[in-house]
Amino acid sequence: MYNKGKSPVIILIVLIALSLVLAVAVFYALQKERVKNVKLQAELEEVKTAQKISEAKLAESKKAISNFELQLKEAQAKIDTLTSDLEQEKTARQEESTKVEQLKKELDDQKKKRSDLESSINEERRIASDQKSRLLALDAKRVSLEARIKELEDELEQIKTKDVELGTIVVAPDTDVSVTAEEKPRPAEKTIKTVPVIKTNPVASSRPASSFEAKVLVVNKDYNFVVINMGSRDGVRVGDIFSIYHNAKYVGDVKVDKVHDSMAAAGFSSADMKDKVSEGDKVEAKAR
Repeated sequence: MYNKGKSPVIILIVLIALSLVLAVAVFYALQKERVKNVKLQAELEEVKTAQKISEAKLAESKKAISNFELQLKEAQAKIDTLTSDLEQEKTARQEESTKVEQLKKELDDQKKKRSDLESSINEERRIASDQKSRLLALDAKRVSLEARIKELEDELEQIKTKDVELGTIVVAPDTDVSVTAEEKPRPAEKTIKTVPVIKTNPVASSRPASSFEAKVLVVNKDYNFVVINMGSRDGVRVGDIFSIYHNAKYVGDVKVDKVHDSMAAAGFSSADMKDKVSEGDKVEAKAR
């Protein structure tokens, strides 16, 4: 009986001991879980903090990406503008190159024209030189002829002043001298003289040759003309050409533009004559 009453107590003690062990185990397990939970909470907070930092970085990254995209668009726009400018520059260079080629061609043409013009000028100079030489030769011949005419005039004057009885005069066909029957001499006194044909300047002055000399009266350098002391009564007409001599040196020609009774106005044949002609220079008419 005593053993029967003791058995439940032992079982109860055992149960209490088991409960205590189990409680301690549960307590330690709970403590361990609590520590683990605290640790997990701390890790969670760290994760949340890291997440916030990551989100902030992500936002910054997105903002940076947006800025980069904006900069990329701006860069693309600049690239497009530069590309357009480059195309325009290429087009302009092509146009400039075309213009340069055209200018080179025109320059070559101008050089060729200049060469041809220089050749023409040289040819004209050669012709002018030949003409000048011919003119000088003609001037020399004219001076010689004038001297010969002067000699013939002197001879004629001497013939006229001789106190001799003239017989039959044989006259050249160009003269207007005629012989009447009353002038014919007797056969014994017949004398034959030949009078040479004298060709004088076309402008025949009505003034005495011994007292008259054609010369320049006025030189007008502003309007490029001279006034000579010969006019319509001397046979001068508009369009007549006169040569001017300064100190016996040929200066040039003048052409009559206006005629009065005793004087005439004549224009220079060249502009540089106005500096070479002076009042009193000798004037001689040219053949019409």
